[in-house]
Amino acid sequence: MKRRDFLKTGAIAAPAAALAAPAVAQGKIEWKMPTSFPAKAPGVGTNATTFAQRVADMSDGQLTFKVFSAGELVPPFGVEDAVEQGTAEIGHSTPYYAASKNSAVHFFSAVPFGLTAPETTGWLRYGGGQELWNDLYAQRGLVPFYSGNSGVQAAGWFKSPIEGLADLEGLNMRIAGLGGEAMRKVGVNAVLLPPQEIFPAFQSGAIDAAEWVGPMLDQAFGLQKVASYCYTPAFHEPSAGLEVVVNKDAWDSLPANLQAIIANAAEASATETLSQFEYFNAVAMQQLKDAGAEFRTFPDEVIAALKTAVAEVMDENAASNADFASVRESYDAFLALARPYGLAVKAPVFAQRA
Repeated sequence: MKRRDFLKTGAIAAPAAALAAPAVAQGKIEWKMPTSFPAKAPGVGTNATTFAQRVADMSDGQLTFKVFSAGELVPPFGVEDAVEQGTAEIGHSTPYYAASKNSAVHFFSAVPFGLTAPETTGWLRYGGGQELWNDLYAQRGLVPFYSGNSGVQAAGWFKSPIEGLADLEGLNMRIAGLGGEAMRKVGVNAVLLPPQEIFPAFQSGAIDAAEWVGPMLDQAFGLQKVASYCYTPAFHEPSAGLEVVVNKDAWDSLPANLQAIIANAAEASATETLSQFEYFNAVAMQQLKDAGAEFRTFPDEVIAALKTAVAEVMDENAASNADFASVRESYDAFLALARPYGLAVKAPVFAQRA
């Protein structure tokens, strides 16, 4: 796959219109489905296209989605808005791209020093997370489905080594989510760019460092062509969730069997996506090392400062948003259970097989 193939974007859509009646021909329904990502991008983009194909296959063509790559129908960060307003019946994104609507959505994408991907699915399914997500999105007329996860991400690519906090001071860095808020507290000028804008900005020098996802996608987007130092793991994204969101009116118009197909297709996509990241991240990391990339970890001084910054960010968001505080209570309760279990049972596995 050539990088230029999936970095292409189309024209940004006109203002949203009222939800159109689904295209029905001989009992068939076609919905518009924009995604926040280039549709051919490994993992995040193909997550949308394979989900759409599953729904078409399982419904025997009764329900199909026309997938629009990032920017073709709506801006990359405007997918949830488009679904809420009725420009599209269904969309594919990651929740924190809509954090300006409600900061509580961060818990369904990524939380610094938070849950890993398997832990996130446990919280969503059995710890009350999905119910909180449903209630939060119902405020905007949306129905959310978890549809994938990148697993542990990388902390970013840097042109020079990060030996201490002083090396972060004043850097212009593309970084998403609550991690970006924490980075600002340690002196970084954090900016959020849509995926297809990361490489051009990094290459041109508009940004000095770039966080995207991890070896598979970072390699596909060419970040290793600009910088040699990749820091892992991502303090800010020990996992990062993907979503499918449906307009509530459109959802209610479907019969129960098609609703079940959407739900099950999203769950299948979640399994496929994490598997893809687990396998191809390992492959890509070795390829990047062979090509000269250096994988490093942040110094203890940096991690300590970021932990302090993250605690401040979390408290500030909770103080200003009751929804954030409510979801945080549930999330942190499971994190408190998961942390000692992971340290006692999971962490030693990696140490023993080293």
